[in-house]
This record gives sequence, structure tokens and C-alpha cells, in this order.
Amino acid sequence: MQPARITLASAVAVTLSLLATACGGGAEGDQGDGPVVIEMWSWNEERTMQPIVDEFNATHDDIQIRLVKQVDITSAAANLRNAVASGEGVPCLVQSMTGVGEVPALTAEGLLIDVTDALQPYLDDGVFNEAALPGAQVGDRYYGVPTGFNPSFMMINRAVYDEYGIEVPTTWDELIAAGEELRPHGIYVMNLAGEDPSTLVNLVQQAGGSWYEIEGDAWRVDFLSEESRKAADIVQQLIDKNLVAHQTYLDRPALIEYFDSGQMVSLPTSTWQLTKYEIDFRNTIGDWQPMDLPQFSDAGEFVTPAHGGAEIVPDGCEHVEEAVEVSVWKATNEEAINATLDPETGAYAWPGAVPDPSPWVDSAVPERLFGERRGEARDVILRAVQAGRDPWVVGPNYTGVFAELQDQWANAVNGEITMVELLERMQDFTVEDLRSKNINVVGS
Repeated sequence: MQPARITLASAVAVTLSLLATACGGGAEGDQGDGPVVIEMWSWNEERTMQPIVDEFNATHDDIQIRLVKQVDITSAAANLRNAVASGEGVPCLVQSMTGVGEVPALTAEGLLIDVTDALQPYLDDGVFNEAALPGAQVGDRYYGVPTGFNPSFMMINRAVYDEYGIEVPTTWDELIAAGEELRPHGIYVMNLAGEDPSTLVNLVQQAGGSWYEIEGDAWRVDFLSEESRKAADIVQQLIDKNLVAHQTYLDRPALIEYFDSGQMVSLPTSTWQLTKYEIDFRNTIGDWQPMDLPQFSDAGEFVTPAHGGAEIVPDGCEHVEEAVEVSVWKATNEEAINATLDPETGAYAWPGAVPDPSPWVDSAVPERLFGERRGEARDVILRAVQAGRDPWVVGPNYTGVFAELQDQWANAVNGEITMVELLERMQDFTVEDLRSKNINVVGS
């Protein structure tokens, strides 16, 4: 007898049914006349979450947050699956689980509850950046609260660019041309680590592509789309022309030393990395310039990849409206964002869910990294926020697919296969893997 085929539609139907019944067994229980207590699972509360929780609890009487520490994201995922399966000890909020499962995949497992009706008033009020919304959606329904994205831009070692009279690139083709001018001087234009395919993933997103789509009750897989091929072509040129270094991210001290040496001069980056560079760089402090992320030469508009996450509401939560209220406050309220101030760095946790993060931008830009060009960073960052687009859908088997992608990426970076061959292999692997798990899939 063949095992039952898992479909997205059936999983969502089960989730919706459970929302309607709102059966017992959740962690919150019967609160009587006291405040509703929302149990939230997190694994980094000491750094950023605890100050937000403390601020919320101090300013709210009808709802309180009980923060429960998880060892790490992997343990949290396992604990969540066990709790939902047993119907006991289910939290109402779980920190974004990007890396072990995102909203479409977790919804397909039947782990999440539809919160669209509870979230709709906040959507109507426009409290979220539009680009932050897809990360919490399956189709046009929401199964979590958007937590937003970090803006994507680039920083270049302007001192080296100027030394050799090379124009600052505005497109990927111009960056390749800059690399060809730099290479005779022993300088690489970028770094592509053999274990990190994020450059390819980000380029596909910037081109408007996604490797997964939801089609009815099935997943459609397409690694060979026009957008993917366009991204692959940029990476292939960088490799074929020997324009990129291959320093690993696994040895951070050596990596930072290399970035600080002037031998590699262009770094795609985001706000969360800047303070770390300021602390670690010694030789090139003040030499770097923030700049807009290069674009595809045929781009119709300025676009940056902006894949965001969601704080999830598990199936079994007994207080969906209150959980959504808490989560929206944490992601968008000025008091919540201000509570994340790091006294050592003077920076706030990046408010990636809000439409206008301008009040907090300056704190994200360190004092010395960009030297006299520090003032340019504000406009670069805000342009990246406004240009953010999120076409990316993460499928139910993406964790295993990403591990395979890392292996194939290493082969491609080493010149053993081409980027197109990588895409072909990933297409076959992903479709076969979905079918082996009895997940409905279209695409060959």
C-alpha cells in the first residue's frame, strides 16, 4: 500500500480547521481574570529579545510575555514539532526559524495556524514594509507575523579603486570589467567562498526569480528559469575570468585579515555586518565606501533582494489575537525597537519590518569604517530598503536542498562543473527529493 501523498492544500486545510476549533492543550491555559500570558520561544533573548520583553511587560497590563529559552534553533524546531504533535506545551510565538524551516514548509507540515484575520487590522494600517510581507505568507494567507529583512548594499575599498583609476561599478557587468582591470595587479574584485552559495541565491532573487512556487496543491520547482540563468551567468564570468578569491568563512580571523589586506575590494553586505568590520579591520579603516548594490544591466528598476522572515504562531496557540498583537508590537513599535539598543556599540537591532527605518539608520553606521564617506551610508541604506523585493519562496525540503547546493556550489567554484550544470543537478535533486517524501510536485 502506497503512503498518503502530502499536499500543501491538505496541510493548510487542517491548519485552518484547527484554528476554527481552537482546541485546548496550549501552554497558556485558562488565565481567568488575570492577564493573558503569551509564551514565546527564543534562543537569543539575552542579546536582543529580553529587553523587548521587559519593555512590553512593563507597559502592558492585559497581556504579558513569558520568554522561554531554547538551546538553539535546531532544538527549538524539534521541540515545536513534538509540542504540536502532542498538543501539550505549545507556545504562542516562536522566533523566526529561517535555516530549519520557513513559513511555507512549516505550514505544509501542519505546524502553523492561519493568523490572517488577526493580522489584517495592522496590514490595513500599513505598519509593515511591503517587502517584509511575503516571508510570512502562503499564497494570500498569513501564518506568522513579518519580522522584516536586512537591506542589501555593497562596500568597496575605494582607496584601491582610486589607486588604479577604476570607476565605481553600478552594474554587475561593470563590476566584472573592474575585476578585469584589477586582476593584473594581483587584486580580486570579490570573494566567493566554496561553502557559501549565497551570492547565487541573492542574484536569483535580485533578478526576480524563485526556485519554488506554490501551484494549487503542489510545489513547482524551477532552477532553470531565465532569472536563474541570468544570475548563473554573472557568477560564471567571475569564476572563468579568475576575478574572485575563495577565502572560506569557516576561519573568520583569516577571512577578516584577508578582507583587510587590500587584495579583495568589493563586499556585498548589510547593516548587521558593519560594526563587526569596524571592530576587526586594522589596515583599511576609512578606506571603504558604501555604495548601491550593482544591478543587472537590463534592469527596469533599482532592486535589492529582501527576503524576510516571520515570527511564527504554532497550531495549538489558544490566544491568536493576543499573540499577533505582541508580535506586531515587538516588530514595529518605536519603544520595542529602542529597547534593543546595544550600549557597547550604540546600535539598535535592525528594524527590518517597518516602512521607514530612518530614525535608526545612523546608529547602524560605525564611526570610522567609511572615513569621510560615512555620511553616504544613510542614503545607500535607505535606497536599499525602498528597493527591497522578495520573490523568494522556500520549499518544504529546502534544508536538504541547500546542503546539496553547497556541495554543487563547491564543485562549480572549483571549475569542476559550470553554473548551468549546477542548476540542472539541483533541479533533478530537488524534484526527486520532494517525490521521495511523497510531497506533490510539478516540474521535471
